[in-house]
Amino acid sequence: MTTPYNHSEIEKKWQAYWDKNQTFKTDVWDFSKPKYYVLDMFPYPSGVGLHAGHPEGYTATDIVSRMKRMQGYNVLHPMGYDSFGLPAEQYAVTTGNHPNGFTEENIKTFSKQLKELGFDYDWSKMVATSDPSFYKWTQWIFKKLYEKGYAKYIDMPVNWCEELGTVLSNDEVIDGKSERGGYPVIRKNMKQWVIDQPAFAEELLEGLNEIDWPESTKEIQRNWIGKSTGVEVEFEIVGGGKFSIFTTCIETIYGITFMVLAPDGKIVEGLLDRVENIDEVKSYIEETKKKNDMDRTELNKGKSGCELKGVTCINPVNGKEVRMFIGDFVLASYGTGAVMAVPSHDQRDFEYAIAHNIEMIQVIDGPGVDVSKQALEKHDYLGKGFKLINSEEFTGMTVEDAKEAITVKLENMGIAKRCVNYHFREWIFARQRYWGEPVPVVHTEDGKIHVLDDDELPLILPELEDYKGKNGKAPLENATEWKQYDHNGIKGIRETSTMPGSAGSSWYYFRYIDPDNDKEFADQELIKHWMPVDLYVGGPEHAVGHLMYSRIWNRFLYNEGLSPVKEPFKKLVHQGMILGENGIKMGKRFPEFVVNPSDVVREYGADTLRLYEMFMGPLEVSKPWSSQGVEGARRFINRVWNFFTDSEKINDSAKANLTKLYHQTVKKVTNDFEKLAFNTAISQMMIFVNAVYKEGSCPKEYAEGIIKMLSCITPHVGEEIWASLGYEDTIAFEPWPTYDENECKEDTIEIGVQVCGKVRGKVVLGVNEDKDSALAKAKAADGVAPFIEGKTIVKEIYVPGKIVNIVVK
Repeated sequence: MTTPYNHSEIEKKWQAYWDKNQTFKTDVWDFSKPKYYVLDMFPYPSGVGLHAGHPEGYTATDIVSRMKRMQGYNVLHPMGYDSFGLPAEQYAVTTGNHPNGFTEENIKTFSKQLKELGFDYDWSKMVATSDPSFYKWTQWIFKKLYEKGYAKYIDMPVNWCEELGTVLSNDEVIDGKSERGGYPVIRKNMKQWVIDQPAFAEELLEGLNEIDWPESTKEIQRNWIGKSTGVEVEFEIVGGGKFSIFTTCIETIYGITFMVLAPDGKIVEGLLDRVENIDEVKSYIEETKKKNDMDRTELNKGKSGCELKGVTCINPVNGKEVRMFIGDFVLASYGTGAVMAVPSHDQRDFEYAIAHNIEMIQVIDGPGVDVSKQALEKHDYLGKGFKLINSEEFTGMTVEDAKEAITVKLENMGIAKRCVNYHFREWIFARQRYWGEPVPVVHTEDGKIHVLDDDELPLILPELEDYKGKNGKAPLENATEWKQYDHNGIKGIRETSTMPGSAGSSWYYFRYIDPDNDKEFADQELIKHWMPVDLYVGGPEHAVGHLMYSRIWNRFLYNEGLSPVKEPFKKLVHQGMILGENGIKMGKRFPEFVVNPSDVVREYGADTLRLYEMFMGPLEVSKPWSSQGVEGARRFINRVWNFFTDSEKINDSAKANLTKLYHQTVKKVTNDFEKLAFNTAISQMMIFVNAVYKEGSCPKEYAEGIIKMLSCITPHVGEEIWASLGYEDTIAFEPWPTYDENECKEDTIEIGVQVCGKVRGKVVLGVNEDKDSALAKAKAADGVAPFIEGKTIVKEIYVPGKIVNIVVK
């Protein structure tokens, strides 16, 4: 009899062993082995600690990391913290205490929980974005971006909340009010630090073709970048002035019946003294300023607008006067701040024209077209041979021919140019908050910008008596001495905005490789060896945030010769969400369904939690929690423990019966681990364990192989069983089990037996069974004989490995 499995005692024992022996510390300078860099998206260290969803992705990378180490790779599997965040700032505002102490305590709690789950992280390489030794290099990279013209200080419309004293991103504004506090938010022009994202657009699009990412995520990024190729055309305003529009549908220019301008743009501002309905127009502009970009575009289902009465423009192709409107769905910050409207060929324009009683002119026609009830849009007519009508000399041309001919005409008139537009805009790179990286620049007395010298970095956050901003200004405005700058004859005021939370996470994957380097962000020889990250696991919610920003920073560093790779993450996998037992996302709404992983570890053990979360289903899909499933995972661990720690059962007596299944199991588990298909790998190991119970024994060679593979999922019990098999050292560096392809092949196969095309039975045949033998066995199979007795066999068909079909009459 074996002793019962005591998870609490055994897990603590092996965690202490790994810690004492620094089992998972990576020698990054060991280039003698192939490298494997596996990474989790690092967490914000909240005071709540881990939730049930965290271990899922972390266990997945841990399994791959452990397998790769056994396969002879030098594995780097680090962990750190995205530690600048709003909760720490709120704590500082509420208590008056510096947020760093709060953050460090949370990091200790988080790290303790992660260690309790047995992850093979190299803790010697831990980073935290709020550590000055880390953000020194965040500031240094920002400085490089500024020097190359990618980081800019510009006037731009922003979401401003006076009560909070900060600029808010679109997703922080709901119905014209701040998500936090419900305070009024307005649109106003402010000087802002931005990163020029569109400058990297083509490289980002090109890079998507080179990486192994979920196609859905790549498509989200393509759509977010939003590349469109078209023509920019200049229009004259009657009475003086000009403006331009960008269109991808120049073939419809003869169908323009009105123009729509951004209410808060400079074009409209210059026309206000000519507008006859000035009060109506000003009122509409003020209402528009209360909406964020998302409400004005993606979420805008209305047709609101206001005519600029007394103001018209001229369509350059036919000289016709065109009415001009303002509409909140047009953004001053996107494109030219003006759009041409062709209601017969754009559904939004069609609905707008009906709402505002504007005429429509059809300029494209084809079989069965009727534009009286809805617009004929470009996806309806492109590539179908449709032709232009009501378009002067271009009437009768196909859409494709007319597109080019009209463009050439406008170019020859000197009022058009071909160009490319992008949907995504500058990344606002400043927050009026305290707990973030200080921007390393000074606004000098002569109105210029001075960027700090390298030897002045890091620019460290000062301690404040009050961490709340006053009178709509950033908290660092309270640092009266700190913000005064006088160095080497340069005087001025330090920038008091801080960087957004996404700054440090845009490059942290480099720092893990060389976290203590105070001369450069990471040694160039090391990152040349270790980059790119081979496997990156994290949530899909970061598709257009972190995953876009990190690609931009890496591409900038690549262009500067500071990164060896164009793309930072070779393979990306998104883990699904773990839902409550009620099938709904765990959270405050249903606290009774929230699962604390520490409770599961205490009652069942970390290995049980790891095994269960990997067995729930495919990694990428969302799955509801099941308490019964947890208990089932623990029963399987007990079953493995009871068999493989019983020395009397470890012998060769049943080797012949287990050989084929063992080799098949090694093959399937290896392949499934590579594909991150852990649930099916576990199923295969369960099949093998059932088989050894049936046989009553298992050869030591096979026992060692199965425990090596299982130890990647359940490392504590794996280590303990390995020790019981007579080994003193950790299992972590043992060679991965191998399989013989010939041993994996089946000797027999079960196939269906058809009579006149209908399956009437099944028969087990040898893989190389000859036709006569196969037909004889098929005719004798249960369920077949009654359908052929007394009948004439007309035809007999045998397709080896597939089917037997007997035709009778």
